[in-house]
Amino acid sequence: MTGVRTLLLLLFLGSFAVAQTPEDVFEVGNEHYRAARFREAIGAYESILKQGYVSAPLYFNLGNAYYRVGDIARAILSYERARILDPGDPDIAFNLRLANLRAPDRIDAVPELFLVRWFRSISEAVPPSTVSVVLLACWVLLWTILSVLNIAGRIPYERPLRILSVVTAVMVLVSGTLYGLQMYDNASRNDAIILESVVTAKASPDEQSVDTFVIHAGLKVELGEVVGDWVRITLADGKVGWIRSDACERIEGI
Repeated sequence: MTGVRTLLLLLFLGSFAVAQTPEDVFEVGNEHYRAARFREAIGAYESILKQGYVSAPLYFNLGNAYYRVGDIARAILSYERARILDPGDPDIAFNLRLANLRAPDRIDAVPELFLVRWFRSISEAVPPSTVSVVLLACWVLLWTILSVLNIAGRIPYERPLRILSVVTAVMVLVSGTLYGLQMYDNASRNDAIILESVVTAKASPDEQSVDTFVIHAGLKVELGEVVGDWVRITLADGKVGWIRSDACERIEGI
């Protein structure tokens, strides 16, 4: 009888757990975090992800919990995923910079032209949805002004309207370029975070090949060709090497 009662109790508790919503589990994770039970918080947040639910606050809190237990690599991975979902959030950007300061590797990126760097900084700070709304609004306004000028001919406010049309055309050009850059980056994004503490990159996808460089957990790399269990990576400074696929995790795997 004891075994039956235990089984029934477990079945009851199991059904209760299944009945919990992701919001309930998220709040449980937050309670664990506030009580400094960071590993329990990680378990709660990860369980929500396993159910297929994702959000910027979820990844942000998961990154905070990983940071507090000293797993900087997974903290960075979580913050990067949070930033994809909410690129304009200043708290996410700040915590990501803070976590990157604790990562062992410091690799200077290949210098970009000022204009490209400027566009990229805006692209990372403003969500594509916002840029698309600005682009559409400016496009509609531009054609409205041009239509008025074309149909009405000479009107009292012709000069201000022509100036406004030029400004709007520039806004269409800038927002269109920015939106195109965001779409290109989203389509071509294939970055990953190194999770193993120390990784030795090889010159070819072979354990016996020549060592090229050593990298550490928390470093962001660009993924390339995959051969069996190996993947080619490119560092920010342009160095290329091959590592085991399980040594890193793709950021876009959300």
